[in-house]
Amino acid sequence: MRKSFVLLFVPVMALALVAGCGNTTYPKIVSSSTSGVPVSLTMTDDPPSGVQVLFFQVSLTAASLTPSTSGASPVSLLSNNTPIQVDVTQLQALSAFLSTANVTAGTYDSLSLTFANPELVIFNAADTSLGSNCAVGSICQLTPTIDNSATVSFSSAPFPLTISSGSTNPLGLLVDFHLNTVIQSDLSVNLGVANGISVGELPATPHPQFGSVTGEVENVTASSNEFTILTGWGRPFTISTSSSTTYDDFPASACSTAGLSCVASGQVVQVQVTGVASGGVLNAGQVTFVEAGGTQTVEGTIIKIVPAPTPAGEEIVQMILHPGKAENPVTTTGVPLGGLATVTFASGATYSIDNNGFTLPSGLSFTGTPDVMVGQNVTVTVENGTLSSTNGPGWGGWGPPRTLSFTTTSVELEPSQLSGMITALNSPDFTLAFNLGPWFAGWPTPAAANPFTFDVITSSGTTYQGFNPESFTGLATQDFVSVNGWLFPPATTGGPPQIAAEQVELHSGGWF
Repeated sequence: MRKSFVLLFVPVMALALVAGCGNTTYPKIVSSSTSGVPVSLTMTDDPPSGVQVLFFQVSLTAASLTPSTSGASPVSLLSNNTPIQVDVTQLQALSAFLSTANVTAGTYDSLSLTFANPELVIFNAADTSLGSNCAVGSICQLTPTIDNSATVSFSSAPFPLTISSGSTNPLGLLVDFHLNTVIQSDLSVNLGVANGISVGELPATPHPQFGSVTGEVENVTASSNEFTILTGWGRPFTISTSSSTTYDDFPASACSTAGLSCVASGQVVQVQVTGVASGGVLNAGQVTFVEAGGTQTVEGTIIKIVPAPTPAGEEIVQMILHPGKAENPVTTTGVPLGGLATVTFASGATYSIDNNGFTLPSGLSFTGTPDVMVGQNVTVTVENGTLSSTNGPGWGGWGPPRTLSFTTTSVELEPSQLSGMITALNSPDFTLAFNLGPWFAGWPTPAAANPFTFDVITSSGTTYQGFNPESFTGLATQDFVSVNGWLFPPATTGGPPQIAAEQVELHSGGWF
């Protein structure tokens, strides 16, 4: 998935997180109202050669703009300088809104970002052991060191940036984070390496990507069509809704008619941000129900299906846990992000698809264990009383990842992300040769000659970014793209897995 940091200036500047693999150049002059201009910051990921990255998290501890005015102080983009943890491996095709800050109209010469506390979980696909105890074919975690400086500054294009008063168009900064360059051969992290991190501008149209933000609802003010949430890193946001806001996945027990009345204190919701109003209020395009108060859900990527025999009707899988839409300050207690979870899908478990309002092509289903496969992202509910105590070394050195186990009776299919090269076009489908990216051990080997190809199924709802035109007709063989969509098993025995594409993004620079 491509998640994004988006920094917005418009007297208010907002910070969001976007991830991707492309290098795109956008116009650099924007305007705003008299109090500031919304600007967005986006990040991308890319796995290093010989090592499959399952989880890479780093804290963004500072982000600031340097004014061109002599003697003027840098402008912080992080509210109250609160660090934000970023799961970079989930940044291929989606975006996540992070923060807002007041930014004065003017010209800014550079952007500085400071990172800390990198955490890494890998699958050793190399031909030799790594570190002291990471054998070939094993999953390992480590806390890499940061070589040189943890602060990186950007002063070339799109800088200098001119923030002008009088316009409501937000400005977004796209930060491309290339893991295969940033992560060194010894698995240390070098943020200043050439082509490691780059910055461009996020286009305001036609597909502005302000990203999403997840948090627990603190209160709802129906009279002003607003509610507030608290994010997993302790940052409150005020969310403004309108007649165009859509509501997704709310259970009938929460409301009978979709609307703000569905939202209640204690719920965890995900908000798709469509803009930033004065004072840092976020405009909601979509509000998605994640979980009710008092429940615990986690999101992860399936890396292994445990072979039979298992109890009748049950399936046991292993997952690497990610923040996902279920990240919030309450319900992730005891669930280590980046940890390896053994999850029992109980007999009688319910299976569903979180389609986010997207209409899936016909013939695709997720109704039981035959539809479960390695590589899928799923959100599962932790059944009360089944969560084991975690173990493992914790962050701080080489070793197996932290582990836990629990049972679930609710499995929801989420979009997955993969990147690769288009090898064949057969409208409305195309074939993608998969770059191993964040995919893992235990990949099932079908009878097909190349198990790492995918049948990408597009539809009228699929969006395209970076193509000319931005439609299926803009695709070409040899294009390197990232796809965000729902992953399903092969349609025929020995055939390629299928992915229903919600978004296809071109990376004009070629492979990561």
